[in-house]
Amino acid sequence: MSSNNFWKNKKVLITGNTGFKGSWLSAWLNYLGAEVYGYSLEPETTPSIYKTISIENLVDTKIGDIRNLDLISSYVNLIRPEIIFHLAAQPLVRVSYANPIETYETNVIGTANLLESVRRMKDQSVRSIVIVTTDKCYENKEWFWSYREEEALGGYDPYSSSKAATELIVSSYRSSYFNPSKYSQHQVGIASARAGNVIGGGDWSIDRLVPDIIKALTNKTIIKIRNPHSIRPWQHVLEPLSGYILLAQKLFENGDTYSEAFNFGPLENDSRKVSWIVNEICELWRDGGSWLTETEQQKFHEAFNLKLDISKAKYKLDWEPKWDLKNALKHTVKWYEAYLNNENMLKLTMQQIKEYEQIAK
Repeated sequence: MSSNNFWKNKKVLITGNTGFKGSWLSAWLNYLGAEVYGYSLEPETTPSIYKTISIENLVDTKIGDIRNLDLISSYVNLIRPEIIFHLAAQPLVRVSYANPIETYETNVIGTANLLESVRRMKDQSVRSIVIVTTDKCYENKEWFWSYREEEALGGYDPYSSSKAATELIVSSYRSSYFNPSKYSQHQVGIASARAGNVIGGGDWSIDRLVPDIIKALTNKTIIKIRNPHSIRPWQHVLEPLSGYILLAQKLFENGDTYSEAFNFGPLENDSRKVSWIVNEICELWRDGGSWLTETEQQKFHEAFNLKLDISKAKYKLDWEPKWDLKNALKHTVKWYEAYLNNENMLKLTMQQIKEYEQIAK
């Protein structure tokens, strides 16, 4: 895990900071002492973790669209960040089927806009850029072994293909303008981070498994699931975020060495079926009781089997997961139950971050 001292007073920009992962990352970097700025749309869900833990009181956020090059460019020049985490995205597979053009514009052109904003800076302040993509950027061949960073990129659906295209944009900008072989001239390190299926408290996104389960349990309705036998690399949100934070520091210190792609996923035995996740959460839920599930008719193609090989992050970054999946689910359920009990959610969020850091140390 990255040292607290490194982050103190570092000027950091997070795009997409009003989202689920962006809000957790904002809280964590604030705790580490960074000067955090955000560029994002308004929160897309009600409730939202951004509002629930009052991130607006911790982060100076500019509300803006990543598809607007002039706006993001002027904001980058205004705040002059040293480190950038790019999380702004259209993150949902099923939404991408309904809105493919918006998905491509946000994920592909939005990433190009962010990198172009850095390229255009007159007096370069940026040293480290982490572009967050997804495990779905790989050409999924439905095999049962894990994907490595050198595997072919691809994507059946608009979301997955947009993230594969994002990886190509990152590679092109890195080669053309911030080439590691010329690092001494530009001093900018750029890496992409490919994470698995992220869970944790405060996610209220549509068409995501854990939020759907929590809503059904809260309302005592039937849990509707699409693909009970699909296998995914599940992990608590703090796991990949710890990888992003560590990678950003490595890029800042040795950008020519770490400017490449990294997978951040769980250990092998934590890639589990959807049905297993459903049963585990229901067992953990506060009132126990009985529950009913119903399999929805699948309208769109979604990958059946997906696993990540994290050997590269493990050996090159000295990173590996700290919470197994059962522990991750316990913390997730605890967060939602505390929310329903009207507890102080910023306090609980910070407690979970501190607990994770203690284990990491």
